[in-house]
Amino acid sequence: MGHPQFEFTTIGEILLRYSVPAGQRLEAAAQLEVHAAGAEANVAAALARLGWRCALATALPASALGRLAANPLRAAGVDLAGVHWREGGRMGVYYVEFAEPPRAIQVIYDRAGSCAAQLTPADLDWDRLLDTRLLHLTGITAALSPTCQEVVAQAAARARAAGVSVSFDVNYRGRLWTPEAAAAALLPIMQSADLLFCKADDAVRLFGAAGTPAQMLEHMRQVAGARQVVLTLGAEGVLGTDGASVWHEPAVPTRILDRLGAGDALAAGVIHGWLGGDLRRGLRYGAVMAGLALSQHGDQVVTTAAELDALARAIPSE
Repeated sequence: MGHPQFEFTTIGEILLRYSVPAGQRLEAAAQLEVHAAGAEANVAAALARLGWRCALATALPASALGRLAANPLRAAGVDLAGVHWREGGRMGVYYVEFAEPPRAIQVIYDRAGSCAAQLTPADLDWDRLLDTRLLHLTGITAALSPTCQEVVAQAAARARAAGVSVSFDVNYRGRLWTPEAAAAALLPIMQSADLLFCKADDAVRLFGAAGTPAQMLEHMRQVAGARQVVLTLGAEGVLGTDGASVWHEPAVPTRILDRLGAGDALAAGVIHGWLGGDLRRGLRYGAVMAGLALSQHGDQVVTTAAELDALARAIPSE
């Protein structure tokens, strides 16, 4: 049996993000900045830039907007042969109003009924998606529609049956569904995961985790049955386990320009280490990638493996 065609594959919506900078209000905007976004797309773009063979499956409208969303992924080196180009479908978008204290960032989603939300299991080339070392899934795609939930559930089950490793990011979005609905839908999917990502807040809200971060990490490991679990702690950094050891990696100090995409960048860094056979190193890469995301405009991190290595060595760790 030869090497798989890809090292990383994923399924998820590419969105267009329209934003105004801090100090401007959406309702008074004369112009908007445009970036491609979407949790899985962000991870795929970052990993492709780090040198891995990556593919993304999704659906986009066969229009200028669909091409605008796809172009940054193509530029990063992500294989988009698995994109369904739909005639007449709609593009998922969201609007961001950046802000400085005392105001918080405001986000308005306009993604209901998008091409990606209408994906069904029959739309996907499963042989191609599973010709990989790792299939990455998130709770966001499962939340988009009943058919998308079925896509994610089938993807996890098919990967497990094919002996393909699965990484899963809980990535709970309160605007898309309730904690109860999310927990019920995601629990069986999580139980196919080899590598699980969860924010500490989501561990509490969805899965009843309590106690210290280390106790919450162990709770999530037992709930999911995943061998490797990564618990993100925001400003406190990230905690990870392979079942035998527990490691903490502090957050990297940075000047925050754009918070969006930091969690996806962290996941990409951890997966970069995982694909290289070193989860512990991956936590370090994840912390650095999150710092890079916070310090760059747009949801997708632009970096190289050489730059990431240099920063991982240069920035003090615990």
